[in-house]
Amino acid sequence: MLFRLKYGADAEAVHDAMPLDASAQLSSALAAACNDPIEATEPYGEDDGIVRTLTTDHAIAVLLVGEITKTITVLQLSFVG
Repeated sequence: MLFRLKYGADAEAVHDAMPLDASAQLSSALAAACNDPIEATEPYGEDDGIVRTLTTDHAIAVLLVGEITKTITVLQLSFVG
C-alpha cells in the first residue's frame, strides 16, 4: 500500500460495530483508497484532492488525504445500514 491508514477512536468504533459483510466491504474499499486515493474516492465538496468521500453499500467515510505524509485519515465514518 502506498498510503498508511489512520483512524480516530470514534471511526474505529463504528467500523468495529458494523456487521461482518459491511465491515469487509469497507475494509476492501479503504485498502483500494490506500493504493490510489483519488481513483477510489470521490471529491468532498470542492475537488481539492485532499478531503475525499468513500462510499460503499453500507457506509460513508470522509477521508483526509495527506500526500506529503502518505497517510489517509478517516475523519468521519457513518454506517448507513
